[in-house]
This record gives sequence, C-alpha cells and structure tokens, in this order.
Amino acid sequence: MGERVRVGVAGLRRGRGLAAVLAHHPAAELVAVADPDEATRAAAAAAYGVPLALPDFSDLLTADLDAVVIATPAPLHAAQAVAALDAGKHVLSEVPACWSVAEAQALVAAESRSAASYAFAENVNWFPRTLAWQAYLADGRLGELFYGEAEYVHHIPSLLRDAAGQPTWRATMPPIHYCTHSLGPLLAWTGTRCVTATALHTGSHTHRELGKLDAEVALFQTATGGVLKVLCAFGAPCEPGRHWYCLYGTGGMLESGRTADSPDRGYLAGQPATAGPVANLVPPLERVAPPEAQLGGHGDSEWLMVADWLTSLLQGTPPPLDLHAALDMSLPGLIAHQSALQGGGALPIPDSRTWSQP
Repeated sequence: MGERVRVGVAGLRRGRGLAAVLAHHPAAELVAVADPDEATRAAAAAAYGVPLALPDFSDLLTADLDAVVIATPAPLHAAQAVAALDAGKHVLSEVPACWSVAEAQALVAAESRSAASYAFAENVNWFPRTLAWQAYLADGRLGELFYGEAEYVHHIPSLLRDAAGQPTWRATMPPIHYCTHSLGPLLAWTGTRCVTATALHTGSHTHRELGKLDAEVALFQTATGGVLKVLCAFGAPCEPGRHWYCLYGTGGMLESGRTADSPDRGYLAGQPATAGPVANLVPPLERVAPPEAQLGGHGDSEWLMVADWLTSLLQGTPPPLDLHAALDMSLPGLIAHQSALQGGGALPIPDSRTWSQP
C-alpha cells in the first residue's frame, strides 16, 4: 500500500455517497465502482473520474485494489466480505454485518485466515451527538450507566418494491435485524456488549400484502448487568424518520430530542429537582472537515468515518470499528428476532471473540 489507499465501491445506491467521499479524500484513490445497473455505474464513474465501472462485485476482487467498500443489499454483506478477505482486500462493510449466526462465524473465520482487515461502516457512531455524548461520558459524569434506550423509526414504503414491482429485501427484513444504528451509539456510550435478548414483534398491519412486520422491540441484558431497549420500525407511518436515545446512570440522565427542532436534554444528580432536565447539557464538539465532507449523505459523518478507516489502513492500526464490534451490534438483532418468533423468551447472544480462540 502506498501513500493512498486504492479503493473500489460496490453498490451505488447507498454507496454513491461513500464513493463521493472517497473520490475527494486525499488519503484515498477511488479506482473502481461496481453495480449491476449499467447506467448507475456509468454515471458514478463519470462523476468521479473512476477508471473502472464494473458490473459485478466479483470483478472488484481481481482488480488492483487495496480495499473494497461493501454497500450492496444487506443480505449480501457477509458473503461478499468473506470473498474480499479471502482475496486479500481490506473491507469496509455497510450495516448490518450479517444475516445469520452462521454468516457471522464465517466472517470471523475469513478474517482470521486473511492478511486483510474488516471494518464496520456504522456511520451513526460518527454523528455529532454520538461523539459529543461519548466525550461527555468519558469522565464518568453520569456515574454508572444501567439503562439505555433507542428508537429507529423510518417508514420506507418506496423501498419495499423494485422498479419492476417485486418485493425487495427490505420487504421481508425483520425490523430488529437493522438495529445497529441504535446499538452502535448505545454500546459506544456504555462500553459493554449485549449477552441476552428478549423481543416481541407487532405482526403485519401497514403492509399486510407483503407480510412485512411493522415493528420489533427488544430488551438486551448487558455484560455489566444493565438493560438496553431498542425499537426498530420500518412499517409504522411516521414522518420524518428519526433516531432517538436516552441514558440513565447513577449520576444523571441524557435524552435526545424527539424531533429535529427539539433540543437534547440532561439532568445531573445534585441539580434542584425543580430545575428539571437542562436543554443541550452536552456541549457540541468542534468538527473539522472540508466542504466536500458533506457529500456522504449524513452531514460529515461519512467523511470522518472514512478518514478514520483510511488512517488505520495506512498506519497499520486496528480499524475504528473492527469485526467484533460489528458483530456486537449485529448479532443481538438476529437473536432478538429469534426470541420474537418464539414469543419473547430470553436467548443468549454469542460472543464472537470466543470463536477466534483455539
């Protein structure tokens, strides 16, 4: 690897924003894009001056690349990451990491036999709130954290069928499988992992013709004895879509705003009870990024995420979110859905770190 990382991006719906960031980042050389739609890949190649516009993910594996970004449909992520690692290509994978426990095991095995590394593209971990709360909590200001909650509610009827009217993978996806946008920040703030899951689903009401579950809610016991609650809903009419979080500790609480125009709030033990939660208790962090950092699609979060990933590759340091972090965010959703199908009984969540031990 030279002074820049030679990268290819697969999947140019979600991946278009990541390709834009990589095309402008001084530590990257975007040399290939791949997408089955000819017009889509040609447009991206033309927009960013990319020499290779390829029809299939497998074509990236024989190209002269250091790394691949996997932004293809979610059910393809794990198999493509395994293939890339086996081809000696570093991986930055979109969320979730896998679609089954067997796929998670295959990922761990592939990385263990590869000289390349796996990194997870959970961009919400680079959102302004996530990083600001993480810095605020670093000195233990909220004491011992024992409860956290998150909701990801995003009604996506336009994404449930393709151009030919056929159901997409989102139409059949268990909502709680897509829990990483919620668990990513919660695990970063609490510094723990989930060990058991119990969950329920609502059944199908808003998209009965597809059999799509409206929502799933999970309770996770953590390794530190706390509880995390996560709601994922992609069939519940709600505009605009939103992320919401709250944390409780022995020293106070934090809660994000319910809407874009409502402030985050916090309460510290010792404040007068009459004062109530204080708006914007957590100060924002200074974020230094060029104007082109906004091209990723979610503010500057993709730029900061990609920058950290590229730095780790060039310096030979661990990825910012490694494979085990990815599975800490992805496996709980898989196990939670199993619990929901069984009526809500508690089920253990495997720890992928044990799989790599001899």
